Amino acid sequence: MSSFQSADIRTLSDNFFKRIGSEWTLITAGTPEKFNTMTASWGGVGILWNKNVVFTFIRDSRYTLEFVDSNDYYSISFFGGEHMKELAFCGKNSGRDIDKVKATGLTPVFDENAPYFEEADLVLICRKLYRQSMNAESFIDKTDAEKWYADSDWHEVFVGEIVRVLKKQ
Repeated sequence: MSSFQSADIRTLSDNFFKRIGSEWTLITAGTPEKFNTMTASWGGVGILWNKNVVFTFIRDSRYTLEFVDSNDYYSISFFGGEHMKELAFCGKNSGRDIDKVKATGLTPVFDENAPYFEEADLVLICRKLYRQSMNAESFIDKTDAEKWYADSDWHEVFVGEIVRVLKKQ
């Protein structure tokens, strides 16, 4: 039984700069039969097209991209600085090669739309709205492209509508 309750997004007072950039998050997509998760420390939360959205960046090489591509929904799980060891593991290892759940001891919860983790303290369930591939030509400052994409492992940018907020009680 999950210890989460639905919450009104307008009541959140989280500092998402800290939550994403310093505490990290897990992006997860798939089904109970097959899913994958990855750590993210880039992204954002905001308003676009009069909708509450998240901006998610997934490199072409990441196994999780296959799951986000093949599902309409994905989750963003926040852990409040807890479980950094597990998040570091999920960021450095591929689900193609290892069972991340078994290796980290994290507990998957299967929402009707997307999996997330019981150990999280905040979860955003997101419906994909938009996807675009990053490329060198779109950079205004070409040094950023050279710095972050010297290996041409570009990010896919997703805009996801936040359709459900779950908070740990």
